[in-house]
Amino acid sequence: MEQLTPELARMGDFSLLAGAPEEVAKVENSTIPVPGGEIPVRIYTPEGEGPFPALVYYHGGGWVIGNLDTVDVPCRMLANRAGCVVVSVDYRLAPEHKFPTAAEDSYAAAKWLSENAASIQVDPERIAVGGDSAGGNLAAVVALMAREQGGPSFAYQMLIYPVTNHAYDTDSYSDNAEGYFLTKNTMVWFWNHYLRNDEDGQNPYASPLLAEDLSGLPPALVITAGFDPLRDEGEAYAERLKAAGVPVEATRYDGMIHGFFWMPGVLTEAHNAINQAANALKDAFNAIKTR
Repeated sequence: MEQLTPELARMGDFSLLAGAPEEVAKVENSTIPVPGGEIPVRIYTPEGEGPFPALVYYHGGGWVIGNLDTVDVPCRMLANRAGCVVVSVDYRLAPEHKFPTAAEDSYAAAKWLSENAASIQVDPERIAVGGDSAGGNLAAVVALMAREQGGPSFAYQMLIYPVTNHAYDTDSYSDNAEGYFLTKNTMVWFWNHYLRNDEDGQNPYASPLLAEDLSGLPPALVITAGFDPLRDEGEAYAERLKAAGVPVEATRYDGMIHGFFWMPGVLTEAHNAINQAANALKDAFNAIKTR
Protein backbone atom coordinates (compact mmCIF):
# COMPACT_ATOMS: atom_id res chain seq x y z
CA MET A 1 0.00 0.00 0.00
CA GLU A 2 2.83 2.42 0.82
CA GLN A 3 3.75 2.38 -2.89
CA LEU A 4 0.31 3.70 -3.87
CA THR A 5 -1.18 7.17 -3.80
CA PRO A 6 -3.94 7.62 -1.22
CA GLU A 7 -6.47 7.79 -4.09
CA LEU A 8 -5.38 4.40 -5.43
CA ALA A 9 -5.15 2.86 -1.97
CA ARG A 10 -8.76 3.87 -1.33
CA MET A 11 -9.91 1.69 -4.24
CA GLY A 12 -9.10 -1.51 -2.33
CA ASP A 13 -12.20 -3.63 -1.64
CA PHE A 14 -12.26 -5.91 1.41
CA SER A 15 -15.99 -6.66 1.28
CA LEU A 16 -15.53 -10.34 0.40
CA LEU A 17 -13.69 -10.82 3.70
CA ALA A 18 -16.61 -9.26 5.58
CA GLY A 19 -19.23 -11.66 4.22
CA ALA A 20 -22.91 -11.03 3.64
CA PRO A 21 -24.43 -8.10 5.57
CA GLU A 22 -27.08 -9.01 8.14
CA GLU A 23 -30.50 -7.42 8.05
CA VAL A 24 -30.94 -4.62 10.59
CA ALA A 25 -34.35 -3.14 11.43
CA LYS A 26 -33.37 0.25 9.96
CA VAL A 27 -30.28 1.59 8.20
CA GLU A 28 -30.18 5.26 7.29
CA ASN A 29 -27.53 7.41 5.60
CA SER A 30 -27.37 11.01 6.79
CA THR A 31 -24.97 13.91 7.26
CA ILE A 32 -24.07 15.82 10.40
CA PRO A 33 -22.44 19.23 10.90
CA VAL A 34 -18.78 19.47 11.91
CA PRO A 35 -16.50 22.53 12.15
CA GLY A 36 -15.98 23.71 8.58
CA GLY A 37 -18.53 21.49 6.87
CA GLU A 38 -20.51 18.29 7.23
CA ILE A 39 -19.68 14.59 7.12
CA PRO A 40 -21.64 11.45 6.27
CA VAL A 41 -22.86 9.04 8.94
CA ARG A 42 -24.72 5.73 8.69
CA ILE A 43 -27.20 5.00 11.47
CA TYR A 44 -28.14 1.40 12.29
CA THR A 45 -31.23 0.94 14.49
CA PRO A 46 -32.00 -2.53 15.92
CA GLU A 47 -35.37 -4.18 16.44
CA GLY A 48 -37.39 -3.08 19.44
CA GLU A 49 -38.60 0.01 21.21
CA GLY A 50 -36.34 2.96 21.92
CA PRO A 51 -34.78 4.84 23.47
CA PHE A 52 -31.80 2.62 22.71
CA PRO A 53 -28.24 2.83 23.93
CA ALA A 54 -25.81 3.85 21.19
CA LEU A 55 -22.30 3.25 19.91
CA VAL A 56 -20.45 5.92 17.90
CA TYR A 57 -18.19 3.87 15.61
CA TYR A 58 -15.04 5.09 13.83
CA HIS A 59 -13.70 2.95 10.98
CA GLY A 60 -10.04 2.00 10.55
CA GLY A 61 -7.74 2.68 7.62
CA GLY A 62 -4.83 4.67 9.02
CA TRP A 63 -6.80 7.94 8.81
CA VAL A 64 -6.15 7.73 5.02
CA ILE A 65 -8.40 4.96 3.65
CA GLY A 66 -11.63 3.30 4.75
CA ASN A 67 -15.23 4.45 4.72
CA LEU A 68 -18.70 3.52 5.94
CA ASP A 69 -18.81 0.45 3.69
CA THR A 70 -15.56 -0.95 5.12
CA VAL A 71 -17.23 -1.57 8.49
CA ASP A 72 -20.84 -2.04 7.37
CA VAL A 73 -20.93 -5.73 8.28
CA PRO A 74 -19.48 -5.44 11.80
CA CYS A 75 -21.64 -2.38 12.52
CA ARG A 76 -24.75 -4.36 11.57
CA MET A 77 -23.65 -7.26 13.77
CA LEU A 78 -22.96 -4.95 16.72
CA ALA A 79 -26.34 -3.22 16.38
CA ASN A 80 -28.15 -6.56 16.37
CA ARG A 81 -26.11 -8.26 19.10
CA ALA A 82 -25.74 -5.32 21.50
CA GLY A 83 -29.28 -4.07 20.86
CA CYS A 84 -27.94 -0.56 20.34
CA VAL A 85 -28.06 2.13 17.69
CA VAL A 86 -24.72 2.29 15.88
CA VAL A 87 -23.71 5.62 14.34
CA SER A 88 -20.85 4.94 11.92
CA VAL A 89 -18.84 8.10 11.23
CA ASP A 90 -17.19 9.01 7.90
CA TYR A 91 -14.66 11.50 9.30
CA ARG A 92 -12.54 13.45 6.82
CA LEU A 93 -9.40 11.64 5.65
CA ALA A 94 -5.72 12.57 5.36
CA PRO A 95 -3.68 13.79 3.60
CA GLU A 96 -6.37 16.16 2.31
CA HIS A 97 -7.36 16.75 5.95
CA LYS A 98 -4.41 16.28 8.28
CA PHE A 99 -4.36 15.97 12.06
CA PRO A 100 -6.34 17.07 14.02
CA THR A 101 -9.28 17.06 11.55
CA ALA A 102 -10.18 13.36 12.00
CA ALA A 103 -10.11 13.74 15.80
CA GLU A 104 -12.17 16.93 15.70
CA ASP A 105 -14.74 15.40 13.31
CA SER A 106 -14.97 12.35 15.55
CA TYR A 107 -15.52 14.44 18.67
CA ALA A 108 -18.09 16.58 16.85
CA ALA A 109 -19.99 13.43 15.84
CA ALA A 110 -20.11 12.17 19.43
CA LYS A 111 -21.30 15.58 20.66
CA TRP A 112 -23.90 15.70 17.89
CA LEU A 113 -25.29 12.32 18.97
CA SER A 114 -25.41 13.36 22.61
CA GLU A 115 -27.24 16.59 21.76
CA ASN A 116 -29.61 15.04 19.20
CA ALA A 117 -30.14 11.67 20.86
CA ALA A 118 -33.92 11.89 21.05
CA SER A 119 -34.24 12.47 17.30
CA ILE A 120 -32.83 8.99 16.58
CA GLN A 121 -34.36 7.19 19.59
CA VAL A 122 -31.14 7.17 21.63
CA ASP A 123 -30.76 7.45 25.41
CA PRO A 124 -28.14 10.20 25.91
CA GLU A 125 -27.03 8.62 29.21
CA ARG A 126 -25.93 5.43 27.44
CA ILE A 127 -23.56 6.35 24.61
CA ALA A 128 -20.30 4.51 23.93
CA VAL A 129 -17.46 5.24 21.52
CA GLY A 130 -15.56 2.60 19.62
CA GLY A 131 -13.57 1.77 16.54
CA ASP A 132 -10.86 -0.34 14.98
CA SER A 133 -7.24 0.58 14.29
CA ALA A 134 -7.13 4.31 13.44
CA GLY A 135 -10.80 4.30 14.50
CA GLY A 136 -9.77 2.81 17.85
CA ASN A 137 -7.28 5.66 18.12
CA LEU A 138 -10.08 8.15 17.43
CA ALA A 139 -12.40 6.53 19.98
CA ALA A 140 -9.71 6.73 22.66
CA VAL A 141 -8.96 10.33 21.69
CA VAL A 142 -12.65 11.32 21.74
CA ALA A 143 -12.89 9.92 25.29
CA LEU A 144 -9.90 12.09 26.26
CA MET A 145 -11.34 15.15 24.53
CA ALA A 146 -14.71 14.72 26.21
CA ARG A 147 -13.08 14.48 29.65
CA GLU A 148 -11.02 17.61 29.03
CA GLN A 149 -13.61 19.68 27.17
CA GLY A 150 -16.66 19.20 29.35
CA GLY A 151 -18.43 16.19 27.92
CA PRO A 152 -20.32 14.33 26.77
CA SER A 153 -20.03 11.55 29.32
CA PHE A 154 -19.56 8.10 27.74
CA ALA A 155 -20.66 4.74 29.08
CA TYR A 156 -17.81 2.80 27.48
CA GLN A 157 -14.91 2.83 25.01
CA MET A 158 -14.45 -0.14 22.67
CA LEU A 159 -10.91 -0.13 21.28
CA ILE A 160 -10.15 -2.73 18.62
CA TYR A 161 -6.38 -3.04 17.97
CA PRO A 162 -6.06 0.74 18.42
CA VAL A 163 -3.18 2.93 17.27
CA THR A 164 -2.01 4.60 20.48
CA ASN A 165 1.51 5.93 19.87
CA HIS A 166 3.49 7.52 17.03
CA ALA A 167 6.47 5.19 17.46
CA TYR A 168 7.75 1.97 15.91
CA ASP A 169 9.97 0.65 18.71
CA THR A 170 7.88 -2.16 20.25
CA ASP A 171 8.55 -5.90 20.04
CA SER A 172 5.38 -6.34 18.00
CA TYR A 173 6.63 -3.81 15.45
CA SER A 174 9.87 -5.75 14.98
CA ASP A 175 8.25 -9.23 15.13
CA ASN A 176 5.37 -8.36 12.77
CA ALA A 177 7.02 -5.73 10.56
CA GLU A 178 6.00 -7.53 7.40
CA GLY A 179 4.05 -10.55 6.22
CA TYR A 180 0.88 -10.13 8.29
CA PHE A 181 -1.35 -7.79 6.26
CA LEU A 182 -0.54 -4.52 8.09
CA THR A 183 3.18 -3.79 7.79
CA LYS A 184 5.48 -1.35 9.55
CA ASN A 185 6.07 0.47 6.24
CA THR A 186 2.34 0.95 5.73
CA MET A 187 1.98 2.39 9.24
CA VAL A 188 4.83 4.83 8.51
CA TRP A 189 2.98 5.82 5.32
CA PHE A 190 -0.28 6.32 7.24
CA TRP A 191 1.34 8.40 9.98
CA ASN A 192 3.24 10.53 7.44
CA HIS A 193 0.00 11.35 5.63
CA TYR A 194 -1.89 12.07 8.87
CA LEU A 195 0.55 14.25 10.81
CA ARG A 196 1.61 17.74 9.80
CA ASN A 197 4.97 17.27 11.53
CA ASP A 198 6.68 15.07 14.15
CA GLU A 199 5.51 17.40 16.89
CA ASP A 200 1.90 16.39 16.14
CA GLY A 201 2.87 12.80 16.92
CA GLN A 202 3.65 13.83 20.51
CA ASN A 203 0.16 15.27 20.96
CA PRO A 204 -2.06 12.98 23.08
CA TYR A 205 -4.88 13.61 20.58
CA ALA A 206 -2.70 11.74 18.06
CA SER A 207 -0.91 9.42 20.52
CA PRO A 208 -3.24 8.83 23.49
CA LEU A 209 -0.60 6.62 25.14
CA LEU A 210 1.36 9.84 25.74
CA ALA A 211 -1.43 11.49 27.74
CA GLU A 212 -0.15 12.37 31.20
CA ASP A 213 -3.33 11.35 33.00
CA LEU A 214 -5.79 8.63 31.95
CA SER A 215 -7.93 8.73 35.09
CA GLY A 216 -11.65 9.36 34.89
CA LEU A 217 -12.04 7.83 31.43
CA PRO A 218 -14.86 5.44 30.51
CA PRO A 219 -14.48 1.69 31.15
CA ALA A 220 -12.75 0.04 28.20
CA LEU A 221 -12.55 -3.07 26.10
CA VAL A 222 -9.17 -3.40 24.37
CA ILE A 223 -8.86 -6.17 21.77
CA THR A 224 -5.46 -6.87 20.18
CA ALA A 225 -4.19 -9.35 17.58
CA GLY A 226 -1.11 -11.53 18.07
CA PHE A 227 0.38 -10.94 14.61
CA ASP A 228 -0.15 -7.17 14.52
CA PRO A 229 2.52 -4.44 14.62
CA LEU A 230 0.07 -2.48 16.85
CA ARG A 231 -0.37 -5.26 19.42
CA ASP A 232 2.01 -3.93 22.08
CA GLU A 233 0.89 -0.30 22.00
CA GLY A 234 -2.74 -1.39 22.36
CA GLU A 235 -1.85 -3.55 25.35
CA ALA A 236 0.31 -0.77 26.82
CA TYR A 237 -2.70 1.56 26.64
CA ALA A 238 -4.88 -1.04 28.40
CA GLU A 239 -2.26 -1.31 31.17
CA ARG A 240 -2.07 2.46 31.58
CA LEU A 241 -5.86 2.70 31.79
CA LYS A 242 -5.88 0.00 34.47
CA ALA A 243 -3.11 1.78 36.40
CA ALA A 244 -5.24 4.95 36.31
CA GLY A 245 -8.16 3.10 37.89
CA VAL A 246 -10.22 2.62 34.73
CA PRO A 247 -12.00 -0.77 34.50
CA VAL A 248 -10.51 -2.62 31.50
CA GLU A 249 -11.24 -5.89 29.73
CA ALA A 250 -8.19 -6.70 27.59
CA THR A 251 -8.05 -9.68 25.22
CA ARG A 252 -5.36 -10.74 22.77
CA TYR A 253 -6.53 -12.93 19.87
CA ASP A 254 -3.26 -14.80 19.53
CA GLY A 255 -3.48 -16.20 16.02
CA MET A 256 -5.06 -13.16 14.40
CA ILE A 257 -3.73 -10.41 12.14
CA HIS A 258 -4.59 -6.71 12.15
CA GLY A 259 -7.97 -6.10 10.52
CA PHE A 260 -9.56 -9.40 11.56
CA PHE A 261 -12.51 -7.67 13.25
CA TRP A 262 -14.04 -6.80 9.88
CA MET A 263 -13.39 -10.22 8.32
CA PRO A 264 -16.29 -12.30 9.71
CA GLY A 265 -16.91 -13.64 6.21
CA VAL A 266 -13.76 -15.78 6.49
CA LEU A 267 -12.68 -15.85 10.17
CA THR A 268 -14.48 -17.51 13.08
CA GLU A 269 -12.41 -15.39 15.47
CA ALA A 270 -13.94 -12.27 13.94
CA HIS A 271 -17.36 -13.52 15.06
CA ASN A 272 -15.95 -14.23 18.52
CA ALA A 273 -14.47 -10.74 18.81
CA ILE A 274 -17.65 -9.04 17.57
CA ASN A 275 -19.71 -11.08 20.04
CA GLN A 276 -17.28 -10.22 22.84
CA ALA A 277 -17.53 -6.53 21.97
CA ALA A 278 -21.34 -6.65 21.77
CA ASN A 279 -21.59 -8.40 25.15
CA ALA A 280 -19.21 -5.88 26.74
CA LEU A 281 -21.30 -3.01 25.36
CA LYS A 282 -24.52 -4.62 26.59
CA ASP A 283 -23.09 -5.06 30.08
CA ALA A 284 -21.89 -1.45 30.18
CA PHE A 285 -25.25 -0.12 28.99
CA ASN A 286 -27.17 -2.32 31.45
CA ALA A 287 -24.97 -1.18 34.35
CA ILE A 288 -26.07 2.40 33.68
CA LYS A 289 -29.72 1.46 33.14
CA THR A 290 -29.88 -0.21 36.53
CA ARG A 291 -28.02 2.50 38.48
